Amino acid sequence: MKYYLLNVMQPVGEPPAPEVLAEIEKNLDALNRELREAGAWVFAGGLHGPESSTVLRPRDGDVLVTDGPYAEGKEMLGGISLIKAPDLDAALEWGRKLALATTLPIEVRPFMGEAAD
Repeated sequence: MKYYLLNVMQPVGEPPAPEVLAEIEKNLDALNRELREAGAWVFAGGLHGPESSTVLRPRDGDVLVTDGPYAEGKEMLGGISLIKAPDLDAALEWGRKLALATTLPIEVRPFMGEAAD
């Protein structure tokens, strides 16, 4: 088994209407239940917006601390899921389900090495 990171990419700006978010949360709860039942779930969580970020950057032997995101863009990292899957095809299938549940693009990225079971 390997670990895979599923990144939820969401547009910067106003969040969807509460009724839309409620449907997405219901779908995410169902998907996380399915991941747990399959033994694939490790961790999942949403992130505050990029305005809540703090960036620490090494500079001249010290660390410069600044407010704001590392990079500005039209999309931001809105949440992550860490899963265990036997191979990339299985991870992509979980990513497909996450894209349908969130209605957002999902980036699937493998970790180096194998997952300890």
